[in-house]
Amino acid sequence: MAFSLQPLPYAQDALQPVISAETLALHHGKHLQAYVNNLNEAIPGTPFEMLSLEDIVLKSEGGILNNAGQILNHNLYFAQFRAPKQGPNLPTGKLLTAIEQAFGSFPAFQDQFVQKGTTLFGSGWVWLSADKEGKLHITQETNAYNPIQKGLCPLLTFDVWEHAYYVDYQNRRKDHLTALWPLIDWDIIAHRFILE
Repeated sequence: MAFSLQPLPYAQDALQPVISAETLALHHGKHLQAYVNNLNEAIPGTPFEMLSLEDIVLKSEGGILNNAGQILNHNLYFAQFRAPKQGPNLPTGKLLTAIEQAFGSFPAFQDQFVQKGTTLFGSGWVWLSADKEGKLHITQETNAYNPIQKGLCPLLTFDVWEHAYYVDYQNRRKDHLTALWPLIDWDIIAHRFILE
C-alpha cells in the first residue's frame, strides 16, 4: 500500500500570522512529504507493506517507525487547525467537561499543555489523549512516537520539532506553543474524543 501526502484542509496562508505560509510550505510540503516518500521506499517487500499507518506505528521500529509515526503525527496535527478565530476559542460539551475534570479548568489545561511542550527535551510532540475510560492525559512523546503506542487515543497535538516553528519564532518555542490556541478547531478535537 502506497501512502500519499494528506492535503491541507485550508489554504497555505490561512493560519497566518500564527503559522506563516513559508513555514507551512516547508513543514507540510517538504518535511511531511519526505516522510511519506521515505516510508513508501522502505515498506515494499516487508510485513508492513499492506498495513494501515496506525498498525505500522504499533508494530514497527527503527526507520519505518520513524517515518510512519511522523506521517501519523503530522496528519493529526495539520487536520486540527483552521483560520484564526476572533475572540475566545474554547471547547464545549463533553470535551470541556472532561478537560475541567482532568485539569481543574481550561486555562489550567492550557498552561500545563504549553509547559509540557516547552520542557520536552529535544524533538517531539506534546499530546492530549483519552484513555479507554475517557479520562484525559497530557503526554510528551519524543521523536516520532504517538500515544497509540501507550493504548491512548490522540486528540490534540503540538509539534515541538524546530521545523514547526523556527522560521517564525526562532528558538522561542513557548511563544509558538502559546500562539497556537486560536487555530484549534475544537469541533475536530471533540469528534476525535467522541470516537475514541
